[in-house]
Amino acid sequence: MFKGLNKHFLLLHLIVFIWGFSPILGRYITADTWQLVWFRILITVVVMFTYLKFTKHDFRISRKHFWQLTGIGIIIMLHWLAFYGAIKVSNVSVTMVAFSTGTLFSSIIEPVFFRRKVRMYEIIIGLIIIAAIALIFSIEAQYWLGIVLGIVAAFTSSVFGVLNGIMAHKMRSGIISFYELSAALVGLTIYILCLGKFEVTFFVLDQASVIGLLLLSLVCTVFPFITSVNLAKFISPYTIVLTVNLETVYGIIWAILFFKENNEVQPSFYLGVVIILLAIFLNSYLKKISDKKSIQIS
Repeated sequence: MFKGLNKHFLLLHLIVFIWGFSPILGRYITADTWQLVWFRILITVVVMFTYLKFTKHDFRISRKHFWQLTGIGIIIMLHWLAFYGAIKVSNVSVTMVAFSTGTLFSSIIEPVFFRRKVRMYEIIIGLIIIAAIALIFSIEAQYWLGIVLGIVAAFTSSVFGVLNGIMAHKMRSGIISFYELSAALVGLTIYILCLGKFEVTFFVLDQASVIGLLLLSLVCTVFPFITSVNLAKFISPYTIVLTVNLETVYGIIWAILFFKENNEVQPSFYLGVVIILLAIFLNSYLKKISDKKSIQIS
């Protein structure tokens, strides 16, 4: 049993490490948010469909599951628009710190869907994270829109993470991912059409955007997305979101190395980062103690 758990957690950390590079690509890609998200989903859906057909997956699902996956797909679409929108209007570091509020949202959302009690320490730690975000907001007020969009990205990520935790026990992860992202593609296409943005210039991408989108779709999306959905069978959504917070660390480190973002934010910005990371790891420690007590009592 423990060997299996170790394998799943190791795989989760590998995925989070890969995801930590996705915001760097988001800044590297010169295309705007609408182009970035639309092309990313399009490439991913085409590759997923090819893979699922080659491996002879059964695409048939019930009408109920179809609409459930469609709803989750729209949430994923909103998540990516908010996440990459935050990077475009601020920078990677600010976005990743705001994104770390996902721990707070998961501590509230997961008990509702999984019918467990809300743990008080989760709420307290969530409030600490909010206080740290408020500190960062006061320091980096010029990035207020990036912070807001980053928090929206965190909320939507928590929602679809919990919902996928439920769906993962009902069907195969590849089929879940394909239908969700297909719905995201259709939804985003309709919205962009309504905005009148589908012009010739929308499909014109420079070399940096083409390379970045291919890496973002093939390396940072197809394998990690399918695998993360499958891991929801073995690891709780809250634990997944907690681990995903390491993406904040990786993202900031990459941002400093590639874009020298330490020169874009004030040194006190990192005080808020440290507070958030300490709160996250304290939460992990307290959850471990709480789970041990629950096992002993039962």
